[in-house]
Amino acid sequence: MPAAQHINPKSDIEISQGAQKRPIVEVAREKLGIAPENLEPYGHYKAKVSLDYIRSLQDRPNGKLVLVSAMTPTTAGEGKTTTTVGLADALNQLGKRAMVCLREPSLGPAFGMKGGAAGGGYAQVVPMEDINLHFTGDLHAITAAHNLLTALIDNHLYWGNELRLDGRRVVWRHVMDINDRSLREIVCSLGGVGNGYPRETGFDITVASEVMAIFCLARDLEDLKTRLGNIVAAYTRERAPLHARDFKAHGAMAALLKEALAPNLVQTLEGTPAFVHGGPFANIAHGCNSVLATTTALKLADYVVTEAGFGADLGGEKFLDIKCRKTGLAPDCVVIVATIRALKMHGGVKKENLKAENLKAVEAGLPNLRRHIENIRKFGLVPIVALNRFSADTPAEVRLVQDACVRFGVEAPVADHWAEGGAGALDLARTVVATIDAGKGKLELLYPDEMPLIEKIRTVACEIYRAKDISVEKSVRDQLASYESMGFGNLPVCIAKTQYSFATNPDLKGAPNDHIVPIREVRLAAGAEFVVAICGDIMTMPGLPKSPAANAIDVGPDGKITGLF
Repeated sequence: MPAAQHINPKSDIEISQGAQKRPIVEVAREKLGIAPENLEPYGHYKAKVSLDYIRSLQDRPNGKLVLVSAMTPTTAGEGKTTTTVGLADALNQLGKRAMVCLREPSLGPAFGMKGGAAGGGYAQVVPMEDINLHFTGDLHAITAAHNLLTALIDNHLYWGNELRLDGRRVVWRHVMDINDRSLREIVCSLGGVGNGYPRETGFDITVASEVMAIFCLARDLEDLKTRLGNIVAAYTRERAPLHARDFKAHGAMAALLKEALAPNLVQTLEGTPAFVHGGPFANIAHGCNSVLATTTALKLADYVVTEAGFGADLGGEKFLDIKCRKTGLAPDCVVIVATIRALKMHGGVKKENLKAENLKAVEAGLPNLRRHIENIRKFGLVPIVALNRFSADTPAEVRLVQDACVRFGVEAPVADHWAEGGAGALDLARTVVATIDAGKGKLELLYPDEMPLIEKIRTVACEIYRAKDISVEKSVRDQLASYESMGFGNLPVCIAKTQYSFATNPDLKGAPNDHIVPIREVRLAAGAEFVVAICGDIMTMPGLPKSPAANAIDVGPDGKITGLF
């Protein structure tokens, strides 16, 4: 069938709203063997899976884990989540028992510029509107838990400051799940004695919160509470760390998160079960869905297809160096999503000119894809390229990419799941199964735990981004040394940088070499157990574009939402 990508007259939301969804209790029982009493339904089509039931699965063997990542993304969109969904649907069409594990969308991109995170076309998880908006309230619970600690810190200052907290050294900020650049840096507690002690602070977006990272890395409720208690929120006048447990905050924070911690079960358009749970960004956080969702899915299905945010240099690297390091998980193969459109943009073509055949630009963009392939191999894993087809792709362009992938030593099946659903990704699914059956991959982490923090940052920059070096101010070096003296030197690092380039300059497309990665700031995430290195101009509170997506979203008198992708 010829490609129909993005020429279907129906929008993503129209396809979602017209879908014949099955009651989620039926999907759970028939596809996963989960009885209704082990679910907490949120309406007819979404439910949480009981934590007690999850504990009962521990002795079951694990299925195979497929990580879907991508080449360096562009503003044209590469369809990584769509590919994840389409691949799982295709595996089920092949007679395999497969599940999807995705992150929950943030309201920031939904109302900003990136769009949703439920897939697209005929490779979606549904109900798309619910998933992209309030869903089951998990992100609201994370926002509330984070800001509860902020309130308790200010309250402690107001009522005598028994812990000798230094108001200048409060490192715990506020969060909200909306892009608002005006709140990046603020002064709070103005207005007189009754409002507390003024201090400088700011807002991050909820998906950058350490509470979100903890939520996604916690194995159970007790682990969640312990990690929350370990958060370093402030320092005393003597520069000793103060933890969330010192403010007696962790119990109440865990109580707010108790219901949210259970994974959310939904379905694809083809009825494939899907966990959508947790949602850290990959450019400013670790970019993976919850450990609970992934490990539970591996007990319930023979193949689990999960995604890591943005390119393989960001979410992919963090999935392997943080999530896998902390859990013992290891993907059995890695799919790198590529598009002709992205290759052209990395080859110098502007977005408005992508529909014209341009073999020269495709060729010029191939070094970006090749670098991601090489990077995955550095982890000892076997990559597959999924060439996600769009309607403007020409046979000559497709042939050029597939011939190049032969030279790179990887298979590159064309996938047309956006237009055809799982049937459009059958070649990709067969390649994934064959690659896993061959069993040639074995995960090797990029750096050892005992490596100094600054060298871990340098290793990622030089090995994955191909930087010449990193630049680090004395204040940042001193902060890293302080973390090591506090006993946090064995933690992995989480690099916060632009997703649009291997460099920190988003305009450097392709595969830049020998650039310098400036480390502007470092933050300790003691509860999540990693150190965040903030690079270049990346912001932990994004802003809205000139024409936000929110301007097109509406709801009619019948309650039907329009304009949401």
